[in-house]
Amino acid sequence: MRGFYYITDRKLSSKPDVDGVREAVEGGAAVVQYREKELDPVEKSEIAAEMKRICEGRAVFLINDNVDIALEVDADGVHLGQEDTPLAEARRLLGPDRIIGVTVHNVEEALAAEAGCADYVAASPIYATSTKEDAGEPAGLELIVDVKAAVKIPVAAIGGIDESNIDDVVSARADMACAISATVTKEDIRAAVEYFARKWTK
Repeated sequence: MRGFYYITDRKLSSKPDVDGVREAVEGGAAVVQYREKELDPVEKSEIAAEMKRICEGRAVFLINDNVDIALEVDADGVHLGQEDTPLAEARRLLGPDRIIGVTVHNVEEALAAEAGCADYVAASPIYATSTKEDAGEPAGLELIVDVKAAVKIPVAAIGGIDESNIDDVVSARADMACAISATVTKEDIRAAVEYFARKWTK
């Protein structure tokens, strides 16, 4: 897994999440994560199914912390936070072939995720972020470097990443990076994603 990692945010987005995902995929997003904590399960499932169709054969499609919906819409996998569904439980339900990513805040959590058969980890937060109130203190680029040195699975970077610091994130050898505010809030999400996606194709 390598490239730009697009995460939806209905409250921040300039347009409906499905439209944002369509533009993100057109812009070259390698991974799309549908993150929605509030809508009812039926509506979430319908939206996820449409996103899955958009991503089919073009981008990895993951659901944030909802194994049931991931299975229902045949998503490629799920992304889990430290307080979400336990990794072992998610793996048992999803089987060996679907992708599971885990947010980590230090090397210890990254090693535990790798030992638990996670497919990638998301090092967070690299910089100060406004999209997640409980993200914690920013750890800086050192977190990417340290986690990359500790694990063999891909490492995504998340938290406060934008146009001003993406080059530093890529230089720290992040396999993927998320830039929520710098993409979902834009009127032209495709162009915004394309800017970041190009960083892995140079």
